[in-house]
Amino acid sequence: MPEIKERPILFSAPMVRAILEGRKTVTRRALKMPHGFWETSANGELVPIPTNCPYGKPGDHLWVRETWYCDHFEVMRGPYLKPDDLDIREALEDGTLVYGADGLAPYEQEQPTWKPSIHMPRWARRILLEITDVRVERLQDGEGETAFESRYIAEGINRIHQGDGDYAFHPFKSEPGPGSWTDPFDAWRELWAGINGAESWNANPWVWVVEFKRVTP
Repeated sequence: MPEIKERPILFSAPMVRAILEGRKTVTRRALKMPHGFWETSANGELVPIPTNCPYGKPGDHLWVRETWYCDHFEVMRGPYLKPDDLDIREALEDGTLVYGADGLAPYEQEQPTWKPSIHMPRWARRILLEITDVRVERLQDGEGETAFESRYIAEGINRIHQGDGDYAFHPFKSEPGPGSWTDPFDAWRELWAGINGAESWNANPWVWVVEFKRVTP
């Protein structure tokens, strides 16, 4: 039986909420391949030769790193090792272990500061994902798809009912209002550019497309 590997992956608070709500089932990450892993296509374009995806293969697991805080003196002292007397289930129930994506302000939990996602240890994670598919495509390959068939809805894009049978789309907002898009592709562009910059969007890079489902940790 193939070995199931487990790797960490970073997600912002809005994307964590989208995963928890079941709206986000795919992530796209810029493909970075060394020289020699590209070939020239028939039309003269350089295209990647897919090798092992750094995020894993179908069946592998990803544990989500997100903004967090644990109100335990041993944890705060570092280097974020799990104390022997810390029961994770109890810590989640009594607010000792909390997450920024849940909308809590630091003062509401008497927290001096949130800990960045990059510093989250594996024992503190609450979200585990199983990879269901991995492929390579250009960032903007889905341009021109209808709202119904758009591949980018699964990125966690909010589908906002306008009250008249029409829908608008936004990467962060879930209520009707200004700033929404009539095309999911435009909402996807806002999401990508907000994370990676407008230059990255305009470059239309090759990306890893990692589809996943949430599983019980």
